[in-house]
Amino acid sequence: MTRKYFGTDGIRGTVGEYPITPDFVLRLGWATGAVLAAEGHSKILIGKDTRISGYMFESALQAGISAAGVDVLLLGPMPTPGVAYLTHTFNAQAGIVISASHNPYTDNGIKFFGDNGRKLPDEVELAIEAKLDEDLPMAPAHELGKVRRIVDARGRYIEFCKSTVLGRLNLEGKKIVVDCANGAAYHIAPDVFDELGAEVVAIGISPDGLNINQGCGSTEPEQLRQRVLAEKADIGIALDGDADRLIMVDDQGNVIDGDQLLYLLATDRKSRVGLEGVVGTVMSNLGLEQALTRQGIQFARANVGDRYVVEMLEQKGWVVGGESSGHLLCLDCSSTGDGIVSALQVLAALQHRGQTLREALSEMQMLPQTMINVKGDNRDNISEPAVQEAIKAAEAELADKGRVLLRPSGTEPLVRVMVEGEDETQVAKVCQALASVVEKEIQ
Repeated sequence: MTRKYFGTDGIRGTVGEYPITPDFVLRLGWATGAVLAAEGHSKILIGKDTRISGYMFESALQAGISAAGVDVLLLGPMPTPGVAYLTHTFNAQAGIVISASHNPYTDNGIKFFGDNGRKLPDEVELAIEAKLDEDLPMAPAHELGKVRRIVDARGRYIEFCKSTVLGRLNLEGKKIVVDCANGAAYHIAPDVFDELGAEVVAIGISPDGLNINQGCGSTEPEQLRQRVLAEKADIGIALDGDADRLIMVDDQGNVIDGDQLLYLLATDRKSRVGLEGVVGTVMSNLGLEQALTRQGIQFARANVGDRYVVEMLEQKGWVVGGESSGHLLCLDCSSTGDGIVSALQVLAALQHRGQTLREALSEMQMLPQTMINVKGDNRDNISEPAVQEAIKAAEAELADKGRVLLRPSGTEPLVRVMVEGEDETQVAKVCQALASVVEKEIQ
């Protein structure tokens, strides 16, 4: 079946524009409850990030779910991976996160997790979509779902994060700047690192409903970079609005992306417990693949989206994977991408090695990569002859020393144009030329 609403990571869009409206979200809550109740399920968790529209959509969701006769547990502001974890520990049948991740406050979305803490299977999402087209009958008054708030959700999740590190992680003497993007981890992440002994400088911890991801967090790490240098900190940690992404900054102000962090996690696990292979995506830097190969670690590429990385990890029986954007997966620690847990794994790896972040990455050479996001509503037009000819021309210019990738975003109205190669100047020129052709065709 063709998906009408669900993208690669739930349902997302601009607040007030269909389907990100209160009436649709109420219906979505009812449809979700109706599908799960039909399977004998009876309890759904709801968490959210800090954007102002979350209050409205939280109310709409709980009303719809209750109308379907399913109980609701409210978590309040909670990182997406925290909702995934608590869904499993509360023995709930699903967890819902109201978040648009790294997008601005003008956007919002709905993400779903199953009872195992993983993204809902495709067949369940399709069943929910089918229900959306049906009438919305309400359960009898005596069968309506009950709603209650979980008051200790924050503490439960903090303890889980700390428990994911094997052995004792001692951060005493370390100065860490933590940027919470004015998002869901603002009241959680600083305490995790503080309780492990670090001197924590916390920024992006004053959400007002409108400033989530604004000039801060994993998508805009410049503020973090400057603060690390000003504080003479050992390391900087940047999360995104729902805290499932991680970008770091080393002691000299260098921004470290997901590919570099994935290399560090993989090589550390290989040296300590053994590791056969790693899953990245089609966007992963070729330098990552080359560095892992030199270490005797296999590398496979999945489609963009952490759900596809998880699927390939499970197919191969591997546990470590991720995306350059900072979605990192350590399935031996957590069921989904978790920015805080990933940061702890990196810090533990550095402790094992007795190295700084800069030292640990000295053997990995990233290839120059340029990506341009081209906005436009006609994303399917990248199959047009003009675009295909431009791709062939780009590949010919790079010869066998680079690669080209065009990918329509699954969450935004844009096409990501990526070019990678050995010569930085050439890569930038080829990418700009290709992006110009794409822009003409999709706008």
